Amino acid sequence: MALVMEMLRLCSYIISAALCSSASAYHTFDLKGGARVQGEIVVERPDAYYVDLGYDLIEIPKAAVEKLAEVISGEVASLPEIAANTLYSTSNNESDQPVRDWVDSLGEAVVLVQTPVGLGSGFIVNADGYIVTNDHVIAGENRLSVTVFEQGKSELKKYTYENVRIIATSSELDLALIKIDSDRMEPFDVVPIASKSRLREGQTVFAIGSPLGLDRTVSQGIISVADRVIGGRLYIQTTTQINPGNSGGPLFNLQGDVVGVNNMKIAAAGAEGLGFAISADILRYFLDNRDAYAFDPRNPNAGFRYMSPPTASERNRPTSK
Repeated sequence: MALVMEMLRLCSYIISAALCSSASAYHTFDLKGGARVQGEIVVERPDAYYVDLGYDLIEIPKAAVEKLAEVISGEVASLPEIAANTLYSTSNNESDQPVRDWVDSLGEAVVLVQTPVGLGSGFIVNADGYIVTNDHVIAGENRLSVTVFEQGKSELKKYTYENVRIIATSSELDLALIKIDSDRMEPFDVVPIASKSRLREGQTVFAIGSPLGLDRTVSQGIISVADRVIGGRLYIQTTTQINPGNSGGPLFNLQGDVVGVNNMKIAAAGAEGLGFAISADILRYFLDNRDAYAFDPRNPNAGFRYMSPPTASERNRPTSK
């Protein structure tokens, strides 16, 4: 019975999407085996695309897709590309757009992360509900909730998910990967991560987050220094306002890519405009090596940790009997 209901639900999605679709747009799928498929996406699920070929409907697993592009009126517009064996997507956008044009399309992938003792921000990097935030936002906690904000046709909808798992975490990098576990049918909106840092001083950037719990707050600034070392960590220094609650949220460039993870600001008498974000280069390294930072439930909010090897002086130190 459950299978029948699922098939009926899928058919209703397909019929609805087909009625609303435009004949002038279709997609090309470059598959990992070297084949190419062209057709129109009528339904996207967390693990697969359902594609109308014009004479048949097929299912394409997302794991089999090497590259996805949209063709509109004969022109190819690249969509966020999912690299092989990675959890996140990157985009091929090369043109800047004003902040106001990005807020609506990116905002639904920025979330509010709450624990029993505090809150922060985060952003969805995978349609299955994988979210990046700061380690210090969730440190010491194992009860998490995530609120997703979606703009409906006539109202803003808030969905709070209580079933959230910690996947990987690193106190040294101050990054964490968490996941929403739910029976939600539709895929989550995601934001792409910059494929490589090409930041320059004076470049415009903006943040979306929940400073002091004020969700969906947008702030804009520039890159002050592209690579500032503080306490052994490499940061992006920015004039974008970063306040408590912004931690873990995304710092975007005008191409709509995440270039950094908002982390902290310097709050001192006479100090203004000193915000800091963790570089997208470090974020990609963390996500690509997430198994090395896997969360150990026996040691809350700590990835696997290893004892430091003894120094030469410690090795030569006589032991007491």
